Amino acid sequence: MLTRRQLLQTSGQGFGALALTSLEAAETQHRAQVVRPKAKRVIQLFMGGAASHVDLFDFKPDLVKHHGEPSDFGEAVEAFQNGLGPWKKPVWDFRPHGQSGKMISDIVSALGPCVDDMAFVHNMVGKTGVHSQGTLLQATGFNLPGFPGMGCWVSYGLGSLSDNLPTFVVLPDHRGFASNGPKNWDSAFLPSQHAGTIIYPGAETPISDLFPHKAGRYISARSDREGFALLEQLNRKHMLAREDDSRLESRIQSYELAAKMQLAAPEALDISKEPEHVKAMYGIQEHRKVWPTEINAEEEADYMGRKCLTARRLLERGVRFVQIWSGNDNGFPRRNWDSHEDVERDHGPLAWGMAKAVSALILDLKQRGLLDETIILWTTEFGRMPSTQGGKGRDHNPYVFTNWLCGGGIQGGVTVGESDQWGYKPLDRANPTTCYDIHATMLHLLGIDHTKLTVRHNGIDRRLTDVHGHVIRGLVA
Repeated sequence: MLTRRQLLQTSGQGFGALALTSLEAAETQHRAQVVRPKAKRVIQLFMGGAASHVDLFDFKPDLVKHHGEPSDFGEAVEAFQNGLGPWKKPVWDFRPHGQSGKMISDIVSALGPCVDDMAFVHNMVGKTGVHSQGTLLQATGFNLPGFPGMGCWVSYGLGSLSDNLPTFVVLPDHRGFASNGPKNWDSAFLPSQHAGTIIYPGAETPISDLFPHKAGRYISARSDREGFALLEQLNRKHMLAREDDSRLESRIQSYELAAKMQLAAPEALDISKEPEHVKAMYGIQEHRKVWPTEINAEEEADYMGRKCLTARRLLERGVRFVQIWSGNDNGFPRRNWDSHEDVERDHGPLAWGMAKAVSALILDLKQRGLLDETIILWTTEFGRMPSTQGGKGRDHNPYVFTNWLCGGGIQGGVTVGESDQWGYKPLDRANPTTCYDIHATMLHLLGIDHTKLTVRHNGIDRRLTDVHGHVIRGLVA
């Protein structure tokens, strides 16, 4: 029996040759860059649980003026739970920052020195108020599982900048995964080597299964290398009869990368040699022993700081896409941004720690000359309602929320897209911004036309932006 590739190769002229040419064109299409890139790398900051735009970045004076009054949205509202109580003013005061005078909340004031490098999008809309679907939509461009994460698409389209480290790295919340877990960074129908590699900075074992288990004392460095070599030999022999199946080739590449990471990863993840003033800037507490049972602002800064500093070190060493998560899907009191009961209690430590660490990351990248070629995206699955839930909390709001970006090719100190007077829906409801637009803009800055980054799957030309999206010109410097 001939494989498909062998059949096409031996068909000579006519249909077989045309089909082969088509396959070869499809194989190279995804790597075609259509514009000169303004960025090489991406950091995606994902706030799992739905961060409140009206308490952090989207100031609404009318909520202050009408605080406590019965909410009137001017239309029937489908709430996720029962969050249609009175109007609720921001939990923290807002003040202007930077030359742009951008109003941000006091709880994220650590980002104040960075606002002139940041571009805010306050008219983001989602498709659902369900966490799992909303998270998938922002992470993969689809609100159903089975589609590659954005980092997978970037890895597939641009390839690696390093031979010794993964192209796409994921730094999850230390308490556990957010909604959907690995489905947010799975490669789906793309070759599996483009999936995100999970790393836990500061953990005893930051990367699972990279080194032999402690019980395997009989395993030497030599036997480890020889084992990998034997596996490769057997796998390639097996693959000769299955050339049309890319899964084994991906597995071989993952083994080869793991062997290289045994040398490169420990150095990249070791922050102990960073200057003390750098670690202090990120909020890292050198003598931290255990995580407290209650959520704590300084500990949040320490944890986010370790992830952000690790992200900078990975970017310096050739990792192209780093995804950082804040908030998990389990635990009570809340260990995520899903603040139904008490925004101040839940958002406070998370927001303060995030702002301190991310501000340090932006300033550090900037002074090292890396910010100009690195896009930073801050996102969440949806926002929260401007009305109260139970007095102290806020319900889900998929109708409008905030993203912000900075770095490579992003116009700093601007706001593109406004929400209405309450922060309930876009001010211009006919022209909202979607994740497709954000993704299209980021791919554009990376030098890729989002409509051409496609893969044929189940008879459909799939892409990160589905059949939607346009480049947001107001974001592009």
